[in-house]
Amino acid sequence: MKEFELKKQQTGAFWLDETNAKIPSNRLTKVEKMMECSATKVVNDAIKLNKQMVAFKSKMNTICNDVYRNFLRDKNIEITGRKGNFTWYNFDRSIKIEVDVHETITFDDMTITAAREKLDMFIEQNVEGKIDFIKELVNDSFKTSRGKLDAKKVLSLIRYRSKIKDALFNEALTLIEDSIRRPASRTYYRVFVKDETGKYQSVELNLSNI
Repeated sequence: MKEFELKKQQTGAFWLDETNAKIPSNRLTKVEKMMECSATKVVNDAIKLNKQMVAFKSKMNTICNDVYRNFLRDKNIEITGRKGNFTWYNFDRSIKIEVDVHETITFDDMTITAAREKLDMFIEQNVEGKIDFIKELVNDSFKTSRGKLDAKKVLSLIRYRSKIKDALFNEALTLIEDSIRRPASRTYYRVFVKDETGKYQSVELNLSNI
């Protein structure tokens, strides 16, 4: 995460504007001076809170990883480098913690283009009504939104491998699999506490939800 710098409030006989020009402070209105003071206070408090949240997320990551590894050891399960979503609780289940891993999937441009061409060739060579549905499925899977493919829709074609026995079709699916790239993943943590009615209430960490 980007490291922010604390903003210093402007004071003195001259203030700098957005072009770095010196403006005599006696030309400023009371409202402009109030906004400068208030904005500086808000951003400084926000930066301090941001640093606390970064430290909290790092601590959560360490704790959850330790819980995950020790749980696997306790169950005699081999520990691997990969882990997916998981939920864990305290002893009386009054606290619930969810770990949600979102892995971004993209496609290598040249390889996914080759896959689409193979699929088009397959559709052209199999015009009989029996596979009409696959043409619509392929066209829908390769629709773009803001210039990007929907990974879930493209990958949904792979489940038809065993149903459609055709060399071109299966070559296309192999190309789709070869085109997959996973450039980054994001991990989200959610904390819940059970209320007096037995329902889990989220401890909101998102300002928009408070």
